[in-house]
Amino acid sequence: MTIHMFLGQIVIGISLAANLFLVASGLTIIFGLLRLINFAHASLYALGAYFCFTVSGWTGNYWMGLAASCFATMILGAAIEIGLLRRIYKSEHILQLLLTFALILAFTDLTKLVWGPFPVTVRLPAALSGVVLLSGNPIPVYCFFLIGLGLAVGLGLYLFMYRTKWGAVIRTAAYDREMTSALGVNVPRLFTAVFILGAGLGGLGGGIAAPLTTIIPDMGMLIIIDSFAVIIIGGVGSLMGAVVGSLIIGIWGAIGLLIVPQFAMVFTFVLMGIILLIRPWGIFGEKF
Repeated sequence: MTIHMFLGQIVIGISLAANLFLVASGLTIIFGLLRLINFAHASLYALGAYFCFTVSGWTGNYWMGLAASCFATMILGAAIEIGLLRRIYKSEHILQLLLTFALILAFTDLTKLVWGPFPVTVRLPAALSGVVLLSGNPIPVYCFFLIGLGLAVGLGLYLFMYRTKWGAVIRTAAYDREMTSALGVNVPRLFTAVFILGAGLGGLGGGIAAPLTTIIPDMGMLIIIDSFAVIIIGGVGSLMGAVVGSLIIGIWGAIGLLIVPQFAMVFTFVLMGIILLIRPWGIFGEKF
């Protein structure tokens, strides 16, 4: 592999990391505040892709579909949190795992009923369908769009979490829920708002991935594994950890498939094991 091919794969890896960050950031925000292991995030990702497929097909406009993937999953996330998850926040983690995994099964079957079991695709918008030559390598324009969107979302989340009053309230509630409630904050409503934000990010990730992959009902299972790997590597509840973890997995996924494709996925689990052994709270996580 030449240096030019290597640089091209780095760019592709960063674009993959940007999409992974959208999903993992929503997951880590939810886990950081709600202490909820939300496997149903995989279904929100898949549903985001299907919403994008449906609305872009109706309107002929990919951007409308992308907006729908975010807003529809936010509405669905509110219904899930208020109707189901709110009742198990104080339960053992095993009950949370069982419920959220049951939601995956339910949403997968529901998806098959609504859209059918056969794969569907979303066409790239014309403005993003070309390629850019980088050191002689043709890189899809959509990769640069992914990188730009990932940077914009990351910056927006950082400003929201660390430069606004509500971000400070969320971080305070993550450390001490009782004290936050005593200060007059409606903690259940705050939990709902954070879950809606995380659900919207998961749906947006699905909408962004829709033109890049074949959309199938259980498409969220692979990315949810990678998303949990990002959280383990980067640190639970850490936005910077989500960025770094996504970059590590995304870049390795692009380069590893070229160098040692048979071990590309194994490396992720090996790295997770090493992190759990030497720093179980993650690179940017706080010791527990």
